[in-house]
Amino acid sequence: MADPAEALMAIASRLRAAGRAGEAATAYRQLLALRPDLPDSWFNLALMERQSGRFEASLAAYAEALRRGVSGPEEAWLNRGVIHADDLGRHDLALKDLEAALAVRPDYLPALLNLGNLHEDLGQRDAAREAYARALTVAPDHPVALARSAGLARPDGPDDPVIRSLRSALARPDLHPDDRAELGFALGRVLDQVEAYDAAFAAYAEANAASRAGDPTVVYDRPAHERFVDRLIAAFPEPMAPAPSTGKAPVFICGMFRSGSTLAEQILAGHGRVTAGGELGLVPALARTLEPYPEGASPEAIARLRGLYLNGLNAARPGADLITDKRPDNFLHIGLIKAMFPDARIVHTVRDPLDTILSNWFLHLDRSMAHALDLDDLVHWYGQYRRLMAHWKRLYPDILDLNYDAMVVEPRPAIEGLLAYLGLEWEEGVLDFHRNETGVRTASVWQVREPLYRRASGRWRNYARHLEGVRAALGLPSDGAEG
Repeated sequence: MADPAEALMAIASRLRAAGRAGEAATAYRQLLALRPDLPDSWFNLALMERQSGRFEASLAAYAEALRRGVSGPEEAWLNRGVIHADDLGRHDLALKDLEAALAVRPDYLPALLNLGNLHEDLGQRDAAREAYARALTVAPDHPVALARSAGLARPDGPDDPVIRSLRSALARPDLHPDDRAELGFALGRVLDQVEAYDAAFAAYAEANAASRAGDPTVVYDRPAHERFVDRLIAAFPEPMAPAPSTGKAPVFICGMFRSGSTLAEQILAGHGRVTAGGELGLVPALARTLEPYPEGASPEAIARLRGLYLNGLNAARPGADLITDKRPDNFLHIGLIKAMFPDARIVHTVRDPLDTILSNWFLHLDRSMAHALDLDDLVHWYGQYRRLMAHWKRLYPDILDLNYDAMVVEPRPAIEGLLAYLGLEWEEGVLDFHRNETGVRTASVWQVREPLYRRASGRWRNYARHLEGVRAALGLPSDGAEG
């Protein structure tokens, strides 16, 4: 007779390889009920639990793997740190986990890079710089460590040593396109800082080209995206009727990437009743469970997703009064959000379109956002975003537009309006958001550590001569952008 444990291990491994995380987790739990002495299976269970959104269960499985002597314990500690930081917002525990990983293996590069990133999220510039320096000691000229270290520098001019080091690294002929992109975006940032705008634009162009070259199969399909927007509009043609009780929804903050969503969340996090949730992946993950989406959003499915969302929200930020879900691309899913929570408050961050598009192109985004790797594709994406938001606002005119450019000019009226929309009383702490010790996961991590400033508003003018085609495609006058 076949060994049941061996059969379960084979099933679990097959399901894990197929990406069926929930079923794989069930198989691993059944296996470990029979054979609890398998530390690597506890590790694999932890991986599947996290992919299924069961973060506490994942942490418990990693703890059991460590207790039973898992091979490569530093990786288990690292993965616990990522869950604590990214999924649960427990940055103090994340720090302990990363330090435990480095206690096991002081030269463990992934832990050093994550440690530097965590210190950046917490606004601890010197500690982040030290972590990246340690990483470069372990792996001299490592592209990610070099790029992130450069991001913390304050270069004096185009001949600054940091800029020379980035150019030298980029001159290596054996660089992988992904590493060339990492270094290229870092070079663009520091050249922008020293006001070498033409050189910065060229660096960003080469960085985006390298990112595209890293996986030529990833291409933005304009007709497919237009069809998806058509389907979203068709699937949610009418506003959802108010429901008596659908569970306490968070505040959804969404809009184009780089339109001020992080700033909005940090301002709200300065209020005593608000807890920053960060870029929660709950809504996109739930949308992916509907087959097809969005047509599969039946009343029964919506009720199920509502419960799953609330469970996930409570797991991520237990005991919080009012939570923000700051996932910019949730603008795609406002129909689903309103179906789950008809009374949900939605803050839509808006910014000058040229600044928005340029800032996206300047950002090293994941290749899954293929539209951000090409200026013409970004213009097309922006047009579809505007078309979809016009539909949502016809259905839900109570969506609040929070204008970044107006807020940095006159903060108090904009913030007062935001708080009133959410039914919150004024608190002076919202003006001191830059002193907030909440971890911030964003490309503008250092900007939100400063008081409100206007430098990023109208930034496109530094690159105006490179943006004539973008302005024309957006229908903007040649001498300015939309107000």
